[in-house]
Amino acid sequence: MVRDAAGTVPQVGTETSHPEQGPGKPGKSRYKAALELLERPNVLGYLLMMPAGFIILFFIAYPFAWGVWMSLTNKQIGMAWSQVKFVGLGNYVDLVTKDAIFRGTVWNSFAYTGVATVIKWALGMWLAVLLNRMTRLQRIVRAAVLLPWIVPTVLSSIAFLWIFDPDFSVINWTLRHFYSWMGWGYFRGPLWLANPTLALASVTFVNIWRGTPFFAISFLAGLQTISPELYEAAMIDGANGWQRFWHVTLPGIKPIMIVVLVFSVIVTFSDFQIVYVLTRGGPANSTHLFATYAYQVAMVGSRLGLGAAVSLFMLPILTVMIIFQLVYLRREKA
Repeated sequence: MVRDAAGTVPQVGTETSHPEQGPGKPGKSRYKAALELLERPNVLGYLLMMPAGFIILFFIAYPFAWGVWMSLTNKQIGMAWSQVKFVGLGNYVDLVTKDAIFRGTVWNSFAYTGVATVIKWALGMWLAVLLNRMTRLQRIVRAAVLLPWIVPTVLSSIAFLWIFDPDFSVINWTLRHFYSWMGWGYFRGPLWLANPTLALASVTFVNIWRGTPFFAISFLAGLQTISPELYEAAMIDGANGWQRFWHVTLPGIKPIMIVVLVFSVIVTFSDFQIVYVLTRGGPANSTHLFATYAYQVAMVGSRLGLGAAVSLFMLPILTVMIIFQLVYLRREKA
């Protein structure tokens, strides 16, 4: 609501004086018209939305549209635009039919996301139940649980780079001394990041280590909204611990659980930092995910069009996940 210099609210249709314009001047009517225009909720609403719309348009919509266009061309780094040709879906077809590394990348992305999400859910639920029952040192323990999620991903990945080192790894050092103590001879230890299977398992482990605190704290917030009377009623009815968990705990945190799961799947599916720091997609391109392979093809291999096509293969899957979440949240509000 616009107020005049005296602090009173002017009535629509009455004349108001502007501090810089005297009565009877032509600018007075324009000032009054502008004020009346701003009084309309639809006009003021659009004006307030303009900064957010500008950000979405230039920082999200424009790069996305440019990436879609790039994926339909043969654009390479350093290629003149006069030489760029429209190839339609050629990049997508080539990836599916001719690129064995891309097919491995698809498998890695689903395996990495599926295994990591299931284990993070189980560990997060277990931690949340424990923290919910803890009565002493709650704040200290909760802060400690959050540490892996708070530490920057690149920093924690560098620490794991040392943990998985074949010569200086604390795991291999422990195994070597254990073998020596048992009299079994010399044991060098597994090559964690040099073996394709162990490398994929290692990056998955790091993702689980980093993501579990997010699940635990989110589930803990949901557990604390469940009334203790529901558990007491279930105990009076003779329900055991598993039945109370299945019929009281899970339904009570179901909305939070769905949101956390969908969010985690989206973030894990498009993960880049952990894999790039630990393996850079190796050994022999065996641990690539969509994001790392798109970077490898577009920025290292200079094939911008093909790299854009790799990254856009994630779009349908992530779109389905987002639609599922929006539909579920709308049903919960109804």
